[in-house]
This record gives sequence, structure tokens and C-alpha cells, in this order.
Amino acid sequence: MTDTPQRTRPLRVLAAMSGGVDSAVAAARAAEAGHDVTGVHLALSANPQSFRTGARGCCTIEDSRDARRAADVIGIPFYVWDLADRFREDVVEDFVAEYEAGRTPNPCLRCNEKIKFAALLDKALALGFDAVCTGHYAKVVLREDGTRELHRASDMAKDQSYVLGVLDDRQLAHAMFPLGDTVTTKEEIRAEAERRGLAVAKKPDSHDICFIADGDTQGFLAKRLGRAEGDIVDESGAKIGTHEGAYGFTIGQRKGLRIGTPAPDGKPRYVLDISPVDNTVTVGPAASLDVGALTAIRPRWCGAAPTGPGAYTAQLRAHGDETPVTAELVGEELRVRFAQPVRGVAPGQAVVLYDGTRVVGSATIASTERATAGVA
Repeated sequence: MTDTPQRTRPLRVLAAMSGGVDSAVAAARAAEAGHDVTGVHLALSANPQSFRTGARGCCTIEDSRDARRAADVIGIPFYVWDLADRFREDVVEDFVAEYEAGRTPNPCLRCNEKIKFAALLDKALALGFDAVCTGHYAKVVLREDGTRELHRASDMAKDQSYVLGVLDDRQLAHAMFPLGDTVTTKEEIRAEAERRGLAVAKKPDSHDICFIADGDTQGFLAKRLGRAEGDIVDESGAKIGTHEGAYGFTIGQRKGLRIGTPAPDGKPRYVLDISPVDNTVTVGPAASLDVGALTAIRPRWCGAAPTGPGAYTAQLRAHGDETPVTAELVGEELRVRFAQPVRGVAPGQAVVLYDGTRVVGSATIASTERATAGVA
């Protein structure tokens, strides 16, 4: 195998520049490697001032200006593309709908799938570009048979392959991740940016959800969905509190439950289930969060779909640990069973399967099966 196939010949590369340090260094490395690079910043809001500023490195007017300055220093052309309508429909509205349905979505994963490697890539290819370059920490590997694989970054501490697990063969063939081989600290990436004269060298990393300006997810959802008082019940169905909207909770949540009645054993309660049909939130002990298996839908494969049951590792959160599983594609559903029970698995999250460092694919969790004594 050879790594980063785009380095074999000079390509026309469209570098997605968020305004942060990672995407700026990625664009600079692509240009330094001899590619014909053009920078582009994605305007993802009809009112960019409503997006969070300061420590974002993502979608604000401030970020657009930072990206433009970085492109000027690198010496590449730069444009701003308006994808606000697509972002609203494919990411923001999907985010709201998922919470309304009692699920917990990952908007960054959806943005990679629908915006950066669908809308952006399609437009780039139509304009004659060969590849889209981003500042993600992951690797594309070219096999001897000409197929490509997505692998974890060389530095596991910065690996972002989880949020790229939605990329298919065609998208991988046109993806470039210049930071994937980097085994350095973030401080060294910043030092490289400073050596290159990029003003974003000291810019804080992005965090949280870019389209929720104040970071108050529950408040954002309340404005979109309205307040709807409902019951908080225990596992027996007994009412022990009320809430102002089931959408404001996630599976495994402990804080902010505001339950006046303490548990009989005095131990903390956690959110076990969210039912949008009757607007009820069920809480209980931590042990009731243990999940032994799950069913996931809408699978997307970074290569050929697996055949038959297989042994893999699975990751359930962007910064979560791997856990051993067996998985099998049954029709259009992915059935996953954990070697040991895991906690806090919520419908709407993505499960990403790995074979060593290779990303096999991902799917959206539809339902879970509670672990019982003796589950293996």
C-alpha cells in the first residue's frame, strides 16, 4: 500500500479553509507539495453574525477573514462559497428533527457527509478540481488494486476518522488529508503555522456546535420546537418530576434533571429513555444504561460492504474509546453485539466500525438492547 495517493502527481486541489489553524496548515502543505491549490471558505449561515465568534474556527465572518488572510500568506486564490441553504436543510434542520424524535444526532458528522464531501465536492469536481483538501486528522490509503481505504490518523490523540466514517469510495477517491501523517502535538502544528507566517497560529480550537451561538443547545431547541411540559418517570412508570421538553435530554445524562424526589438508594439517576410520543423521560440507575447490542440503519461503507458476521472494534462517540464487537449486515440493518456491555448509547448517534486502523464504515443507531446478567 501507499499512503495519500494525491501526492503521486500534481493535482488541482480545492482546500476547504474554515479559518482555523488545522485547515490553514493543510492548505499550505498541499501547496508546498506542488499541487495547484485554491482556497475556499464555506459561508454556512444566512446571518454569519449569529454563529459563535472568538474560539470557533468555523463559520463566522471573523473566520472568513482569517481564512482569507491565510490564503494570501500561502499565495493561493481564495473564494467564499455560499452553502447556507444546504447547511440549514441538511445539518440544522436534521439536528432539530432528530432531537424532536428523541434521538441524539452528531451535526459535525452530518456536515462532513452532506456539505464538505457532497455539496462541496460535487461543485469542486464540476469545476475541474481533482480533490478536496481539509484539515482533518485521518489518512487515505491507496491499495495495489487501485481502491482506497480510510484509516485512523498516525496520532491517535488527534484522530478524527470517526466523523469521516460516512465517506464512500467515490468521496475517498477525491479526499486529501495532509495532516493525517502528523505525529506531533497541537502546539507543534501551531508552531508550524507561525513559521509559515499564518496569523491563525494562536487561534483557539473550535468546540461545541457552530450554529448554536451561545452554546445553549436546550435553549436553541426550545425556540425551534417550543416548550412542552411532560413527565419524568422512574423505571416502574411512577412520576417523579416534570420537564419542559423531552428534546432537552440525552441518554446517559445525569446533570440538569431537576428531580425533587431522591432515589430510594440515594444514588444518582440517569436518563434511560426518551419517548417523544408521550413526551416522557425515563430515569434510573447507572446499571440500567448497560447496552449489550444495537441495531443501526443507513449504513455507509468506506469500501465494499462486509459480508457475513465479522469481528471489529466500534467507536460510538467522536472522542470515545474503541470496544470489541461482532457485527453483521442483515438486509439494510447493521446488527452489532458488544463483547462487554457499554453505557450511554443513544439512538441517533453513529456507530463506526474499524478493522485495525481501517475504517470499515458507519451507520446510525436506531435501537439498543439492554444488557442482562451474563451478556458477553
